[in-house]
Formats: sequence, structure tokens, C-alpha cells
Amino acid sequence: MKYTDIDFNNKNILITGAAGFIGSNLCFYFQENYPEANIIALDCFRSGETFSNGNLKSFGHFKNLIGFKGQIISGDINDSALLEHLENSYNFDYIFHQAAISDTTALEQDIMIKTNVNAYEELLKIAIKHKANMIYASSAATYGDSDRFEIGYESPNNVYGFSKVMMDNITYKYLKQGVDISIVGLKYFNVYGPREFYKNKTASMVVQFGHQILKGDTPRLFEGSDKILRDFIYIEDVVQANIKACNPKKSGVYNVGTGKARSFEDIVNILQKELNIDNGKEYIPNPFVGSYQFFTQANIDSSKENLDYEPRFSMEEGIKAYIPQIKELFETEVKKG
Repeated sequence: MKYTDIDFNNKNILITGAAGFIGSNLCFYFQENYPEANIIALDCFRSGETFSNGNLKSFGHFKNLIGFKGQIISGDINDSALLEHLENSYNFDYIFHQAAISDTTALEQDIMIKTNVNAYEELLKIAIKHKANMIYASSAATYGDSDRFEIGYESPNNVYGFSKVMMDNITYKYLKQGVDISIVGLKYFNVYGPREFYKNKTASMVVQFGHQILKGDTPRLFEGSDKILRDFIYIEDVVQANIKACNPKKSGVYNVGTGKARSFEDIVNILQKELNIDNGKEYIPNPFVGSYQFFTQANIDSSKENLDYEPRFSMEEGIKAYIPQIKELFETEVKKG
């Protein structure tokens, strides 16, 4: 489905983080809808390198791009030689900057700031030089402990959320200077859907619960899960927001959610219904009380007004659309593992 009147055929489109969850979905959106688009897919593909918490430094996985026909570059956005190559060898029309260290539990503040903040500003300078509209991934993690999920009420409680606030601040600085491109930051809430599996432990609870149920396990929920509410958004609506952000009525930073908070209990109920399997539920104490968000719900009024964004998928519809891939991954990846 096309989300805009813009014809992206014969346009030069850079997608960073292209082997990740959202980046790979964008690659295939353009490939399927605009076969003549020139897509440059940049990713720092995974190696065995890990952070001190044991998680991989990069979640980029080649399997997310099987079937992709565009150009692939393996590289680190902190590499000045790579940035120079991008600046001098291409003339981009659009840059979708999804690359980031997105692990909210990573403790390495230095590499988080360098990768998420400083590299973004360098890419933004390239966008301005090329007159390329910039669309980048901000995050609902910027809200942290806030009880208002609207722009201007950010209160990050980890370095990842802080880094995304700093990205947004860079955006405001350049917009204030009157640049002649549009710049749009998108604060994603809890995204789920196809091509997230290779995020491992940081993949959504939708796919994790789905695979627990298919294994025959009883899904384990925190006590009071019916009262732990998040704004869960299906990947197709995130793609829609990115595409509509190419031609905004107004540059700026916008929430990308559904505007409706749902519970983890709802996820398990919908999955068990769609899979036609009832393994019951097990409740365990929540060890994160005091450092855990019990509620998130995006205020999407400005996103609707300035991006013409309108979420299409309820949680029921999103999970139903996702079920075939949850089953396929269970057969091809989980059972083998």
C-alpha cells in the first residue's frame, strides 16, 4: 500500500540500520512499491561483539534483507571515512536514519552518545548538503518517568532515552537556523511485527509470548499485568509514519503510536485466541517495580495534524497479521535452536 503521492522511483534513498527491524521493513516497502527507486541500505551487521550486559552491539541480520535487490553497504556510522564516502559518492533525496544503539539496558554511555547523537549530526549535515529530507528514529524512551506522553514532557531515565532527547535537540537547533530541507523525528512507542525476531531478547513480547505458546509453555506474566499498559504499534503503521514524514506540513518531532494503551495480558489473550492454543497463564513477581514504566500512551494529535498520520492496525489486527511469521519463525528458527 502506498502512503503518499510522492513518486520515489529514480530517487536516491539512504536507509541506515537497514538490516534491523524497522530499516529492513522500509527497504522492502520501497522495493515493492517503487521498483525503480535507488535504495542504499547501510548497516553495521552483527559480529560477536557484545556490551557489558551481554547483549550484541549490533542486531543487524542478513536474513532481514533476503530478497532485497538494492545496494548494501556494511559500515559503522561512526566511521568518518564512510561518512565522507556517502557525502561524495551519492546525491541523496531522502535519508531514513534508523541506525542506533537501541538497547535500553546498555551501560556504555560513551559509545551510545557517539553513535546516537554525534553520528546523527554528521548525517544531518550530509542531508543538508544534498538537500535530502531527513527522517530519523527518536523514541518513546525519551519520556522515561514522565506521565505526559507529548512533545516537551521528556524525562529520560536511561542513557538511550537521553541520547534520543539530544538528537531531538540537534533537530530543533538546525530547524531554528532555517535549513531548506524537512527534518522529522519519530518517537516510536512499542513496535512489534515481522523482521524483529533477530533483536533477540529485545524483540517485542508479542513474538516472545507467541513462541512460548507454540512451544507448549505457559506464558509468564508479571503480577498485575492487566494493569501494565503500553502503546503497542504494528510495524506497518511505523512504515506509514516514515513515508508520510517525507512531506510533512511542518518539520519537527512527532509521536508514533496508536494513542491507545493495551496490557500485556491482552497480548497473551489475543495470541492464544489466534493460535487456537490455551496454555493458561503463570504470574510471577515483577522485579522491576520502581524502575519500570507501568503506562505509556502516545498523544498523536500533532502527528495526525502535521504528518497526516492515522494508525490503521488495532492490536487485534496487528497480531492477526503477524501470526503467519510468528509460526514460520518458530519452525525455521526456534525449533532448530
